[in-house]
Amino acid sequence: MSFFIQIFKNFSRYEQMIFVAAILVLISSTAFAAVNFISQNSSLKAVSGGEYIEGVLGQPSFINPVLALANGPDNDLTELIFSNISNLAESLKMSDGDKTWDVRLKENLFWDDGEKITSDDIISTIKFVQDPDSRSPQASMWQGVNIERVSEREVKLTLPEPYVFFEATLKDFRVIPKHIYGSIPAANLRLSDYNLEPIGDGPYRFLSFSKDRSGFISEYQLIRNERFSGQKPYLEKIVLKFYSSEDDLIKAFNSGAIDGFGGLNEKNISKININHQIFELRMPRYYGLFFNPDANDLLKDKNIRLTLTYATDRKKIIEQVFDGQAMAVNGPLIIGMKGYDPKVESQEDFSLDKASAVLAASDWKINSDGVAEKNINKEVKKLEFDLVVPQIPFLVETANIIKDDWSKIGVKLNLSVQPADEVNNGAVKTRNYEMIMFGNIFGNYDSPDLSSFWHSSERFYPGLNLSLYQNQAADNLIQAVRKDFNDLKRQAELSSLQSLIIADQPAIFLFSPNYIYVAENSLKGIDEKFIASASERFKNISNWYVETARVFK
Repeated sequence: MSFFIQIFKNFSRYEQMIFVAAILVLISSTAFAAVNFISQNSSLKAVSGGEYIEGVLGQPSFINPVLALANGPDNDLTELIFSNISNLAESLKMSDGDKTWDVRLKENLFWDDGEKITSDDIISTIKFVQDPDSRSPQASMWQGVNIERVSEREVKLTLPEPYVFFEATLKDFRVIPKHIYGSIPAANLRLSDYNLEPIGDGPYRFLSFSKDRSGFISEYQLIRNERFSGQKPYLEKIVLKFYSSEDDLIKAFNSGAIDGFGGLNEKNISKININHQIFELRMPRYYGLFFNPDANDLLKDKNIRLTLTYATDRKKIIEQVFDGQAMAVNGPLIIGMKGYDPKVESQEDFSLDKASAVLAASDWKINSDGVAEKNINKEVKKLEFDLVVPQIPFLVETANIIKDDWSKIGVKLNLSVQPADEVNNGAVKTRNYEMIMFGNIFGNYDSPDLSSFWHSSERFYPGLNLSLYQNQAADNLIQAVRKDFNDLKRQAELSSLQSLIIADQPAIFLFSPNYIYVAENSLKGIDEKFIASASERFKNISNWYVETARVFK
């Protein structure tokens, strides 16, 4: 080394500068070549580790698949902490004239506390669901199903009659541990501390939760469940933080307190002021305006229902309320659902001229107050209706747009905006409304079972036939669809059913909004396009990651 130093000293100052420059060029070119070589011959791969913090609107109450509602914090946590039968089962086999299902569990399945998962857990869970004292939201899907233990790993389920969509219900069924809940009476199930400190079998397990003195739960911390029988998640830890409003969620995201959240109102995307990514997911749900002809005789007149349909501008609603991030719906099934038939969609486009023409043809006249009226059986009837609307911003805004457009043809609409819980526990239970704006949500895209929404037996609570729709032909088609395992025949029946309901116009079908999920750019692995419910955003949580490493190809 001293030899080279001596040579360097013998250089003139100019030669030394040239020499140093050449060395620097050599070093930088070598480094560039090395970086280029590594880049060309390696790639970034997801690796285990890291934490993800999500913001959630609302409060958890029952982190228990038997008790959890279809949407909200309970089901979010249930999705992360409990596995479904599809993941636990080695095999699912149908037999005995399509009425019997044999479920065989995989070997060596364990709850996150180390206890073994057996067929007894399945039996115990189903019995809890079926017991009316538990008040399980899933009860209607398991009525009449008989359960028989075959072995420690196998059970046999017998349905009262063939049901083509039962497979989807079975695959998504989540089990609770018998060794935890087995000794608890169904009536006391909601009192168990394990509903907030669950023992599960999903990709994550409960670590802790934080609650203030008022009882508000601020966060849940979950860690990776090393006993999970499926693909182990990359993320080591997930934290769910709970907020009371969307504005609070947005503030938390902008401040870095959370890494992402779902259910963002499309109009509020502009309020996100840090770097982010947006995921737009489709869900099997739609919202509509449902008529109750029993509450107002005028709604029995199909021409009036047709008039109101003509006077409802779906395109304007979608643009103004959702900034275009929703899909117009024209019938009882939506695009993407199995059985959906675009050929039978309603062709009733928005037209105030057509709406006015239908009214004029039926001798309705606009009075001095701007309301259409008509003498029927020596009594003056006015086109004035009351609409119950859940206090959800996009529904209230939709209702006001409809109210304004209907007023242009002489129809007066009075809005009764109520908290969503009051609507569910009041109007929906009693059917005390002339019209109601509400959403129909399907279990998944592969189960176009219209029974709950349109069969005449579901006209009263707990059924969801909010239009009190009665049509014997429709009832017969609904029953045929539920029992027909021939795909081509079932599709023909579904097409006829959709056409029949659309022709009868028991409701104004409105829109199916996208589910908007926003996250920091560091989150990778989300590739969903369709989810059955908001909580199903976590169905492939094992693929989410925030940590990466460069690996040679």
